[in-house]
Amino acid sequence: MKKEIVPCVIGLGYVGLPVFLRLQLNFKTIGFDINKERISTLKNKHDYNKEFRDNQLILKKNSYFTFLKKELTKANFYIVTVPTPINFKKKPDLRLLKDASYTISKYLKKGDIIVYESTVYPGTTHYLVKKYLEKYSKLKEDRDFYVCYSPERVNPGDVKHSINKIKKIIAIKSSNKIIQKTVVNVYKKITTKLVITRFIEEAEAAKVIENIQRDLNIALMNDLLIYSDKMGYNFQEILRLASTKWNFLKFNPGLVGGHCLPVDPYYLYFHAQKNKIKLKTLLAGREVNNYMKFFVKKKIERNIKRFQNKSINPKILICGLTYKKNVSDIRNSFALDIYLDLKKKYKNVNAFDYVCNNKIVKKYRLIKRINNQLNYHLIVFLVNHKKNSEIYQQAIKNKIKVLDIFNFY
Repeated sequence: MKKEIVPCVIGLGYVGLPVFLRLQLNFKTIGFDINKERISTLKNKHDYNKEFRDNQLILKKNSYFTFLKKELTKANFYIVTVPTPINFKKKPDLRLLKDASYTISKYLKKGDIIVYESTVYPGTTHYLVKKYLEKYSKLKEDRDFYVCYSPERVNPGDVKHSINKIKKIIAIKSSNKIIQKTVVNVYKKITTKLVITRFIEEAEAAKVIENIQRDLNIALMNDLLIYSDKMGYNFQEILRLASTKWNFLKFNPGLVGGHCLPVDPYYLYFHAQKNKIKLKTLLAGREVNNYMKFFVKKKIERNIKRFQNKSINPKILICGLTYKKNVSDIRNSFALDIYLDLKKKYKNVNAFDYVCNNKIVKKYRLIKRINNQLNYHLIVFLVNHKKNSEIYQQAIKNKIKVLDIFNFY
């Protein structure tokens, strides 16, 4: 009798939920998260990350959400999608990944398959197998259970590159043909565009360099924006002219936040240092992109000072606080940091972000709706959410001072 595959997705955030929703169309799938509030809202068919509509959370194939660890014993195909941040020393923080691995080890059975999707530095999967899965389960990898790595490529807010439309790497170390076929058959239900490899450490490295490359390219544009600003040049015109060359890669400047770009370079840097390898360009993008918070804040303060020199205590509106456009995620958001810093220093500073969920709106006392009458002296655009263009047009029409540092509009 053919063994029934029961997947369990561990971690139901921006990465795990899309994976779960794809799998539950074809398998009885368990969605596990230690966050009870997250489980409660998902059971009530609501995604507070605003990536999925309520009607997209209708479950099929007897699939379900749970925070109970004992439910993991019902699964035989574990997919780990927990966050892997950095700590205050900018070192990899693997605590959630270690906890997830330890939890799985307590329920691991012969024939089970584990796939890690969390972003890590090369060698982490091997480390987790030896120090957690094998150690606590008393089972042996590639004999009793099998481990793969499939780096996540979820891009929040990007409908064009949703998980079912993208190429997805799957590193299958085992030479067991049945295991290989099982893994491919499961992952084909997520996306049919699979890129197969047997090399786990190379797949781990590929993930981090994807984001490091982007971080460096944005940093170059940010550096050139700073240069243009100080020289009094029109940066948009420079970019327009340079873009006419056939091999020019067009990247836009901006505040770089979120869970990937501000984190991944430090993961590879940590691994290089550990192996006494000096990489000269790796953190160059981080230095520039981290500085942008201070560059933007200074520009806003210079405009505030101009009003103060005229004995005006200006009313200021910051538009956009999340780390990127049309996404509710505020992790590592420089826009939010800038707003909070300005609010401490100046009296009349408000922020508008209709994309943020109600919990964030309440916590930071944000404005979620803007009246037709814009009663502000200065409006600053830090994130180009779709509806912010309407406020920009209205501000221009009403002759309100606008600061659009990154030329969104």
